[in-house]
Amino acid sequence: MKLDILVFGAHPDDVELGAGGTIAKEVSRGKKVGIIDLTRGELGTRGSAEIRDKEAEEAAKILGVSVRENMEFADGFFVNDKEHQLEIIKIIRKYKPEVVLCNAIDDRHIDHPKGSKLVSDACFLSGLIKIDTKMEGEDEWQEAWRPKVVYHFIQWKNLEPDFVVDVSGFINKKTDSILAYSSQFYDPKSNEPETPISSKNFIDSVIYRARDLGRLVGVEHAEGFTAERYVAVDNLDNLI
Repeated sequence: MKLDILVFGAHPDDVELGAGGTIAKEVSRGKKVGIIDLTRGELGTRGSAEIRDKEAEEAAKILGVSVRENMEFADGFFVNDKEHQLEIIKIIRKYKPEVVLCNAIDDRHIDHPKGSKLVSDACFLSGLIKIDTKMEGEDEWQEAWRPKVVYHFIQWKNLEPDFVVDVSGFINKKTDSILAYSSQFYDPKSNEPETPISSKNFIDSVIYRARDLGRLVGVEHAEGFTAERYVAVDNLDNLI
């Protein structure tokens, strides 16, 4: 299956928090979107890897993505090396996305910038024809493939975006996909330890950020992204 957009997150729930509105909007436009989680989030204070597997599946249904896979890298300890890059290259060549979205370039959790750089490097390397890869159980070598663009969503830190996407009308779907991770986020009945993301204030801040970015560009809600190179438009009419 060829995908239009492939979204990578270091942990289950990263992509929903950073780009859930954009994903839902692109799916509504008929785009084929996939999500790849690098880890199962097994080191998280709340819940478990098994619980988060089920939550990720539910969130994927809410967003309407075509596929969701987990690389099962070691939470907290995966590194940006040849072994991990090759595994990401296999996924990129498997789905041949035009656009890749991935973690923030700078953030509170060490896995976020680490995952960001790993995916970005793999996107470049995936286009080199002298790197040979094949999927497990397959006989044929994969063809080289390099996505046209790599963009990074914004997470905990208020990074300045290079561009924003109008997600007006999709904020509820974004919020629903986030709250599918009931083990991780605000639940007044939960007896689990409090974390920086388990407060009601955190969920409110995610919605407020989308509303504030929307305010700045004259729409209801927006999500921000950073880019590694210039973002080009075909003509001035592409700007809103």
